[in-house]
Amino acid sequence: MRFPARRELLISLALGAATLGLGALAGCGGKAGDAAETGLKHVEATKTLRIGLEGTYPPFNFQDKDGQLAGFEVDFAKALAAQMKVKAEFHPSPFAGLLGALESRRIDVVINQITITPERAAKYDFSRPYTVSGIQIIVRKGQAGIATPADLAGKKVGVGLGTNYETWLRTNVPTAVVRTYDDDPTKYQDLKAGRIDAVLNDRLVAADFVKTSPDFVASGPPFASQGMGVAMLRDPAMKVTIDEAIDALRANGQLAAISMKWFGQDVTK
Repeated sequence: MRFPARRELLISLALGAATLGLGALAGCGGKAGDAAETGLKHVEATKTLRIGLEGTYPPFNFQDKDGQLAGFEVDFAKALAAQMKVKAEFHPSPFAGLLGALESRRIDVVINQITITPERAAKYDFSRPYTVSGIQIIVRKGQAGIATPADLAGKKVGVGLGTNYETWLRTNVPTAVVRTYDDDPTKYQDLKAGRIDAVLNDRLVAADFVKTSPDFVASGPPFASQGMGVAMLRDPAMKVTIDEAIDALRANGQLAAISMKWFGQDVTK
């Protein structure tokens, strides 16, 4: 593990903050146990890492033919929890509700290709990136004229509700007609039917998707390079612990092996 001294210092600070929080709660009549049962302390006490993810986002996380969660992020999350010496417990939810579940402390982390943006980093802690990707335009096969971000102007474009793709599109192509969706299948149904002109998604998701979806193609090169990290509430001790676990998985080759299994290449750096 790296940075052991820093981890101990941050855990000490976190414990101190929790102690102060207990005093404040006691002074205002709150429950004294609340502050002690959050963040890393909760994970260590329960020996469980509660993980939020969609479960409908192949090849990162999805249900296999037996109805079991599978995918790159499922394998990564299990390896991460094992490295932390706790059990992985998955809590599937629509993307738009994942960060809300985190804020209400129903889960401990979100592992669902959450792009690390300045806006999100101002509110949440993020681990080091565990995948590096970009945005890909997807269109109907045989459709011409949409291959670059500039081509999206005036077009009806499908994006996941609350995703980085929605934010990017609204910011960078303000004349695009934005259509938001709670899941991937519905937006591709609309694309196939011609109700929208294009979809924006992760380049790695797109590369996997078009292999088995002959009605669609990835159009033009990926753009807007982005790193994805484990999202969590502000907790210095939790962040250090998760970063150390990711460092260990990278050093021992597990992270690259999981990537090769799902993508045939190392997409983790």
